[in-house]
Amino acid sequence: MPFDKTVVVPLDPDATFDLVTRPERLRRWQTVAARVDLQAGGEYRWTVVPGHSAAGTFREIVPGKRVVYTWGWEGDDELPPGSSTVTVTLTPTAGGTEVRLVHDGLTEEQAVRHAEGWNHYLDRLVVAAQRSDAGPDDWAAVPDPLDELSSAEATLAAVQRVLRDVTADDMSKQTACTEFTVSQLADHLVGSITALGGAAGATFDDDPGKPVEARIADLAQPALEAWRSRGLDGTVTIGPNDIPATVATGILSIEFLVHAWDFAAAIGGEVAVSEPLAEYVLSLTHKIITPEGRKAVGFDDPVPAPHTSDAVTRLIAYTGRHPVPAV
Repeated sequence: MPFDKTVVVPLDPDATFDLVTRPERLRRWQTVAARVDLQAGGEYRWTVVPGHSAAGTFREIVPGKRVVYTWGWEGDDELPPGSSTVTVTLTPTAGGTEVRLVHDGLTEEQAVRHAEGWNHYLDRLVVAAQRSDAGPDDWAAVPDPLDELSSAEATLAAVQRVLRDVTADDMSKQTACTEFTVSQLADHLVGSITALGGAAGATFDDDPGKPVEARIADLAQPALEAWRSRGLDGTVTIGPNDIPATVATGILSIEFLVHAWDFAAAIGGEVAVSEPLAEYVLSLTHKIITPEGRKAVGFDDPVPAPHTSDAVTRLIAYTGRHPVPAV
């Protein structure tokens, strides 16, 4: 039973094609992270919401006109990657481009579930075409299930949203990490991602010349995909130490969310994150950043924060930053 829907976006067909195929554009409305080999026979993997990734193969690519790809969900025995087909057809129309999406190869029950999803994301596609970015996705706000890895994917989304607003003029600004400017903090985050992702077997191709959001996103994607493939059992080696896999992925969540705040504070931005997710990362932080170990990993002593503060404020205070006036 196919799903078939058409929307109109206020962009020309070429810009619309980019919006539905390019990782840097997909992150504006449909995905947290995206790997795309945009050629016939090329593979893709899209983390649509934390903990849930679609994957398949491109069958047909006609730039500005049409893209056909297989579709399925990792870990789903009933609809595994490659088991259904999505066809997106672009047609010029008055005021923009008509986008028709047809999803074939679904059972009636699967079609009902996917109709809800496609309606949600096609609405976001229209908003992204109008405003360049559809904004935070409510469906991605609280991962289900919520664990160290889905938390890392969700907090990656948070830091990416902040980094989209970083300009070239912002790169020299001081951050709350007194030893880092925005540029230096980005390099630090790159080092954390590659070390922690490398522990799971990821390989990287870093391009420091990219815009900072694209640089971080393009490194975090293979890191998190490698962790999805490896799983959270056992230990991994980072430098001279063997640490639990859950700790390594927990550190990613802390790095993404705390540094999202650092970047936002430096450029006058805001961090958009749900309270349950922030509470979860705070709980990880208490487990991982122990009183005896915090100095060794570069954290100052905690600063006071009102007990009624939101979880992000308490997280930032616990890491030794001053999110609120001293109390």
